[in-house]
Amino acid sequence: MVTRRDVASIVGLGTIGAVTAGALASPAVAQAADPNESTFARIRRTKKMRIGAVGGGAPYYMKDLASGQWKGFYVDIAKALADDMEAELEITETTWGNSVLDLQSNKIDIFFGLNPTPKRALVIDFSVPVFNNAFGILCKKDFKPKSWAELNSPDVKIAVDQGSSHDQVVSRLTPKAQISRLKTADDATAALQTGRVDAQCLITMLSLTVLKKNPSLGQFVLPTPIFATTSNAGFRRETDKTFRDYVNTWIDFNKGLGFIRNAIITNMELVGVTEADIPPGVSL
Repeated sequence: MVTRRDVASIVGLGTIGAVTAGALASPAVAQAADPNESTFARIRRTKKMRIGAVGGGAPYYMKDLASGQWKGFYVDIAKALADDMEAELEITETTWGNSVLDLQSNKIDIFFGLNPTPKRALVIDFSVPVFNNAFGILCKKDFKPKSWAELNSPDVKIAVDQGSSHDQVVSRLTPKAQISRLKTADDATAALQTGRVDAQCLITMLSLTVLKKNPSLGQFVLPTPIFATTSNAGFRRETDKTFRDYVNTWIDFNKGLGFIRNAIITNMELVGVTEADIPPGVSL
């Protein structure tokens, strides 16, 4: 039976590893990190792969405050990727809005869970899609707009986490609305919960999780026309595209195996969300 680890041999990771091992066996002066070293070469040399994770980003990322341990489907996916690269996974806490800056500053090697917007594509590279998604709206109980046009009104107050794809979407689709840009998605949810805003823009998967945790918050709306998007991995832009190309091969291979779908559904169920909760128009 084919396993995830077989992907390493498919893309020739064993050969690359042999070359890297040979380089490490060279004199000590050759072992110093090259300032122009590619991400792929650094991971293979140090045996460490660095990712960013968002606290409170269930089911993508979840941090146990007592133990400090990370869970979530992107943690499981990143761990499997690191294993296949024969590397240890290192996790740095970040926010959706700061993740691009963390990639640009070489603080992390990869960030899973980015929507590939044109603005982001100016400064970072993206993987192939990991899964499909769509932008939705969490609304207070007495407010249920059916379209983005209804939300685009000076009478509507919408909260978003600043610098995120949610921010970019409402800025583009609802410029007439009163937009409250807050530090984190949790802050935006708190604004909705306390009645300071009428709605919060969140990607569908996050919206469903937030509502399961707090049903009294209101309801989820998928405004029309449906603004479909994908969830991708982001990378620091560099000349050498080996790491990006390897991750693309890895994602496609593991989607074919069903591993990625299983990781997503398993972690959704941990927070009380089932596949049946996903609204029509959105599919994994």
